[in-house]
Amino acid sequence: MSFTIYPAIDIRGGKCVRLFQGDYAQETVYGESPVEVAKDWVSQGATYVHLVDLDGAKEGKPLNGELIRTIAQHVNVPVQIGGGIRTESDIVEYLEGGVSRVILGTAAIENRPFVEKVLGLYGKQIAIGLDCRGGFVATRGWLTTTNIKAVDLAKELIELGAETFIYTDISRDGTLTGPNVDEIVGLAQATGKQVIASGGVSIVEDLIALARYQQDGVGGAIVGKALYTGAIDLQQAMNRTGEV
Repeated sequence: MSFTIYPAIDIRGGKCVRLFQGDYAQETVYGESPVEVAKDWVSQGATYVHLVDLDGAKEGKPLNGELIRTIAQHVNVPVQIGGGIRTESDIVEYLEGGVSRVILGTAAIENRPFVEKVLGLYGKQIAIGLDCRGGFVATRGWLTTTNIKAVDLAKELIELGAETFIYTDISRDGTLTGPNVDEIVGLAQATGKQVIASGGVSIVEDLIALARYQQDGVGGAIVGKALYTGAIDLQQAMNRTGEV
């Protein structure tokens, strides 16, 4: 398994933004055109782009779908999208619009028959987003924390066909305090599936620490704020983690 660095483009109100710990009241705008931001990351060497519809995550339905499909069609690398995806038609519109992988979060908790159906139909084109506080899964744009442990949910969803998980530690997201390596590696080891890390990556050494566990199933990391502030240089990070 190779280690992939996913530049993150979080979309709110049609702009590229970052939130602090998922707080919609603590927003920084990093680009007026998410399409141009995506093109820029690809020009710097990105092999995959991670997109989030923040408006959709909050409202429970895709609200930036047209913009996201435009991004998918204007970059020559695969993109994945999460945020507000609750129906099969949402998934079909994205996949037919050029998106390579769709991320389900809230639906994985609240609508198990739906998740079972779409995992059966679309397989590896579906990833499960495990957004967690203290190891417990949060839903609805991180606004609600459940009493379900991430590892328990992951094991249940593997039985339904899940192959890829994206683990976000909400308490570290946008904080540049480092990823929760122990939780991420533990999840990968417990499930035997690919886990992509998200939240808290601040320096190249964070990525190197995660990349050491490729053989355990840690398949990559989503990086947002550290790339936008220049704390991490994408090409250097790719070189040092062995992606290129």
